[in-house]
Amino acid sequence: MASPATIITTLPQLAKLIDHSLLHPALTDAQVLAGLEVARDLKVAAACVKPYSVPVARDVLADSGVQICCVVGFPHGSSTTHSKITEAEEAVSEGAMEIDMVVNIGKVLGGDWEYATNEIRAVNDAVTRRGAALKVIFENDFLEDAHIVHLCRICSALDVAFVKTSTGYGFVRRPDGLYAYRGATLPHVRLMKENVGPNVHVKAAGGIRTLDELLLAMAAGATRIGASATETILEEAVARGIGTIPVRITLPSRVVTPSGIY
Repeated sequence: MASPATIITTLPQLAKLIDHSLLHPALTDAQVLAGLEVARDLKVAAACVKPYSVPVARDVLADSGVQICCVVGFPHGSSTTHSKITEAEEAVSEGAMEIDMVVNIGKVLGGDWEYATNEIRAVNDAVTRRGAALKVIFENDFLEDAHIVHLCRICSALDVAFVKTSTGYGFVRRPDGLYAYRGATLPHVRLMKENVGPNVHVKAAGGIRTLDELLLAMAAGATRIGASATETILEEAVARGIGTIPVRITLPSRVVTPSGIY
C-alpha cells in the first residue's frame, strides 16, 4: 500500500498562502476594520476587500507586508468592461496591489470567447500598467470543465497572474428551487493547474474553512487560498504543532464537507 502523501511547511508559509476574505455584503465598517487587523497581525498574503474598503485597508496595512486585494465586477461579473476597468484603476490608485475580477459568466456560458478574451485583456492591461496583478475569477460552480479549460488557456495567453476558482457567492439553483454552492473543489483546482501556463498561478477560494482543506488545495496546485476562516485555520495549524520550524504534515486522503467530498 502506498505511503500517505506528506507536505513540509511552517506557520508563516501557510499564512502567506492566504488571502483573508472580507467580502460578505453584511460586514459593517467595524467588522472590516477588525478583519484587516487580523490580516495584519497574522501576516497573511493579502486582505481581500470590496472597493470602498481600499482606503481603510491602505491605512491599516501600511508597512505590514500584507497586500491589498480588491474585487472588481463582484460577485456576478456582469458589469461592463469599461466599468471593470474604471473600478480596477480606482482601486489600484488608492493602494490595491492585486485585483480579483469576475469574468462575464453569461458570455462564457454562451461561448462568446471573443468578448471574454477582450475583457480579460483590457482589465489585465489596465492593472499591470499600474504595477498591480490580476486574478481572474471563473465561478466554477456555473461552468463545465470545457469552459474552465478554455478560460485557463485564454488567461495563459494573456499572461494573467492568477486564475481563481470562485467568488464564494456563486449559488446555483437546483431543480427543487433551493440554492447550493460548492466553491473550490480539488478536481477543479487540479484541472486549472493542468491547463495554465507555467507563469500563471491558481487561487482556490470558496468553502475552504479547515487546515486539511487548505493543505489539500495547496497539494493540488493552488499557491493562494481565499478564506474568511483564517484565524480558525491557523489556530488549527498551531494546535497540530506547526510553527516557525519546518515540519512534515501528513495529508488526509479526503475531507468531507457540507457540500460533499472535497
